Amino acid sequence: MICPHCQQNASRVTDSRPSDEGKVIRRRRECENCGYRFTTFERVEQVPILVVKKDGSREEFNRDKLLRGIVRAAEKRPVTLENMNKLVNKVEAQIQAMGENEVPSRKIGEFVMQELVDIDDITYIRFASVYRQFTDINGFMQEVQDMMTTRHQLDKDTDHDK
Repeated sequence: MICPHCQQNASRVTDSRPSDEGKVIRRRRECENCGYRFTTFERVEQVPILVVKKDGSREEFNRDKLLRGIVRAAEKRPVTLENMNKLVNKVEAQIQAMGENEVPSRKIGEFVMQELVDIDDITYIRFASVYRQFTDINGFMQEVQDMMTTRHQLDKDTDHDK
């Protein structure tokens, strides 16, 4: 590793520890030439995932863009930023688990909605209204009805487990 201070290619690792839930290794290094200490991060290189949009165009998956959409849907709702970040982490893990280089935006939206339904009903509906692009009240009402049916079924399943 090249020292950022003296540009020599001789450093040794003085400490290593996992970071970012074990997805990254943080290493403290010391330059053997000048003694400068610096930190490096090692992570698995991942092939970029392309999101295939409805119009067929493609763009690189951007977790910040996904988080912004969720933050917008959760505005003035009792959903913490920590919960939103966890949701994005889960969705990103689901996308990675697919093992595909290209993922339809529709699939990402479905992953988000599967998680949001358990977090906050209003945030779910707000996200759905943008994601599903309702053209009339009937589509909106159908989504609310589907959510209520799913919620009712989950409540019934939970009651049976007791």
